[in-house]
Amino acid sequence: MHSDLPVREAISIVPDEVVAALAAARRPIMISHVVPDADALGSSLAMALAFTRDTCQPKVSLPDGSLSQKLAFLADLAGVPLALAEDFAGADLFVTLDTAKLDRCNIVKELKQTDWPVGRTLLNIDHHVGNTRYGSINWIEDHASSTCELVHRVLRASGRPLTPTIASLIYAGIQSDTLGFSLPSTTPSSMRAAADLIEFGADVGELGERLCRSQRKSEFDLHRVIYANTRVVGNGEVAYSSASYDEIHDAGCTAADIDDQINIPRSLDGVRLAMLFTEGRKGKTRINFRSSGAVTVTELAAEFGGGGHSQAAGAVLDCGLTEAVQKVVPRAAEYVSKWPNPA
Repeated sequence: MHSDLPVREAISIVPDEVVAALAAARRPIMISHVVPDADALGSSLAMALAFTRDTCQPKVSLPDGSLSQKLAFLADLAGVPLALAEDFAGADLFVTLDTAKLDRCNIVKELKQTDWPVGRTLLNIDHHVGNTRYGSINWIEDHASSTCELVHRVLRASGRPLTPTIASLIYAGIQSDTLGFSLPSTTPSSMRAAADLIEFGADVGELGERLCRSQRKSEFDLHRVIYANTRVVGNGEVAYSSASYDEIHDAGCTAADIDDQINIPRSLDGVRLAMLFTEGRKGKTRINFRSSGAVTVTELAAEFGGGGHSQAAGAVLDCGLTEAVQKVVPRAAEYVSKWPNPA
């Protein structure tokens, strides 16, 4: 028997207009951010799968080259149809998930922003504090552990099925965004959601194996690069690493495979601010920011045109790797010094 506590929570906090928009849709497209992580991918796939029925045929926007080797198994598990450029013309609802800004949506390159939503409803569901609320309907809960936690609430409030596959997709996002339920974003609500998903058949063992304990040789070789390139500055409080375009591709990886490598510089004892600089495309450098303790990184990321959560954010600079490091690292060392060190 399921406790009715998670159900009451879900029904009480999901806005009626969110439930109504999803119930009325017949040809929705689920869209997450570029280079989707487990939360973005899990939330979009789970939503599409849960709302598939005779009267509703959702599709997921997942352009070629945007899926990492590590997370490809989630798309295979879901088996939902992918949206092509022509599907955008016939869609009656766009649902963006885990995407703070409209220009970060993961759509096929030939589409221009003027091609959509063109007067149709855009439902924006997210947990990023910096979300620009670009939708016609916006449900932003920045206290939630993950967008997958919000999707769990939506499905419970909408009466949609939680099959073992759907439960596994949602659990993957919550598990990943809380770093195995170890970050401050882990809350009683996220733990209750996880427990509910396990009751519905989420395969915790398999997900843990695939997300945390399985690396292809290419991913392993990229980790070697990140370890070798890690540097510490700012009296030992700032650590950063980097991977150039050639280093990424020589390891057998692409920009889509860059995600949790930030945890390498982040893992050093005494580090309160960690950064990862990666040149997934030549002339463009992505920066991942992570912090701990009292230090937050939203403001620092915003200085470089980015955003995210208080302790996990990102930005993209239109310059090469060396120039990006030279711009950001000194500012990061200065930035972290304003936060008192309790040690």
